[in-house]
Amino acid sequence: MRKFVFSFLLLLSSLSMAQDVTLSGNITSDMTLTADKSYLLSGLVRVMEGATLTIDPGTIIYGENTSLGSLIIEPGAKIMAEGTVTNPIVFTSEFAMPGSSQEPERGDWGGVILLGKAPINPEGGVGTIEGPGDSYGGDDPHDNSGILKYVRIEYAGVAYSPNNEINALTFGGIGDGTVIDYVQASYSNDDSYEWFGGTVNCSHMIAYRGIDDDFDTDFGFQGKLQFLLGIRDPQVADVVSGSNGFESDNDGSGSLNEPRTGPQYWNVTLVGPQATTDAPYSSDFKRGMHLRRSSQNKVNNAIVLGWPTGILIDGMTTSEDAENNITYVKNSIVAGSSKNSLDTASTNGQLDISAWFSNNSSQVMAATSDVMLTSPFDLNNPNCLPKPGSPALSGGGTPPDDGFFDPTATYIGAFGAVDWTFGWARFNPDSSTVGVREVVNNIVPVDFALSQNYPNPFNPSTKVRFSLPNGANVKLAVYNILGQQVEVLANGFKNTGTYELTWDASNLPSGVYIYRLEAGNIVISKKMMLLK
Repeated sequence: MRKFVFSFLLLLSSLSMAQDVTLSGNITSDMTLTADKSYLLSGLVRVMEGATLTIDPGTIIYGENTSLGSLIIEPGAKIMAEGTVTNPIVFTSEFAMPGSSQEPERGDWGGVILLGKAPINPEGGVGTIEGPGDSYGGDDPHDNSGILKYVRIEYAGVAYSPNNEINALTFGGIGDGTVIDYVQASYSNDDSYEWFGGTVNCSHMIAYRGIDDDFDTDFGFQGKLQFLLGIRDPQVADVVSGSNGFESDNDGSGSLNEPRTGPQYWNVTLVGPQATTDAPYSSDFKRGMHLRRSSQNKVNNAIVLGWPTGILIDGMTTSEDAENNITYVKNSIVAGSSKNSLDTASTNGQLDISAWFSNNSSQVMAATSDVMLTSPFDLNNPNCLPKPGSPALSGGGTPPDDGFFDPTATYIGAFGAVDWTFGWARFNPDSSTVGVREVVNNIVPVDFALSQNYPNPFNPSTKVRFSLPNGANVKLAVYNILGQQVEVLANGFKNTGTYELTWDASNLPSGVYIYRLEAGNIVISKKMMLLK
């Protein structure tokens, strides 16, 4: 006990030494942000050419509200932000700080902007990014701006003026030497993601409950995108321009400037505002995919679920490209549209969109339930994995084996048998109840395991995950440092699989707690820290 109390005091001492660091102005030399400190972005914080900003796993960076704090990675600079499944890097509102008297909201701060030297299509091959107006673009498709991996961006997005916004995550001329993987943009006050040109390839991306578009592509974006998930709040949409899952333009005027916007998409799930066609929703929701203004999108293995209009092909040039199968949506499903599953604008000429869709091995379904996903409309605990027998499990195309795309993802939608959001993503930051989520996974765990809770330290809720290689009677309980049981999280028989629980400790004091898994003859214990 003496050793345990000493360790507890040492932990408290190390926490008290952590200090907030304010970042402002230009970063001109290499800098590392560490998880033992918290950081506040004040105003426009720019990482300048030649400098690298490294961010350790588990680090939290807050955006200042009054100055609309934002992080801008300039062309020629790098960000190396590589979190882990259990310790993602988080950018969030200053009002999400422990002890804040104000609740975080959409638009509390600016966002993250990556600028590079890859090709874009404005005249002269250079542009100025929306919002701060920094220059970007060039002639290097393989430009490297660093890494974003296991990163969450929350409560960002600012509209300076119409068509002049900062999104949660903005890409301007980013090259394919950059790694973007496992990123979640939540509660954005504008687009969750927008690509202005460039060639960057991105995978495992979540757009969660933003206001405007989930995935917006412009100015000649030519990258590859795989495993995209969009989840919408039925009552939150953009009153100015309307909200879409995809919005894609070659540019604002629909010119034929090269390179043409023509991203390749594989394995997409866009969950709209309507679980059923008669469910209420904001009238500002528009389409799952709005493909327009001379863009040449190439979409494969997509599910568009519960959007008022599923797909809109808009404009003569876009229509002609669809007729010639330069623009296409293949091996995909549109389901549960209350207005039009497929639609064309009045300037679309002779395109027969129904024939175009079905000829590309795609299908329309009347109800969202026909797709047989697990619980896609549960905002606080969405699960978009297909149920056994789901039409999404078959009928998909085979992604190219080109070193980026995963060629085994031959199912329709962003998920097959494995939930890649598990562990690092967050869908219910305000959870106040203990909840259990079984992860459907065809991969049998190798051994009994109890993971370290995340976040840790925590206030007031945290997640605990355990794995069972075979079915067993399970008890998972939490104890205080005196050995007294304070909560039972699981008690009963569980089948083979991996489970995640969220524990809310609002009614308990700060301190060290022990959580213990008993499964058959196996007993595993770990420590967690509640810090209020």
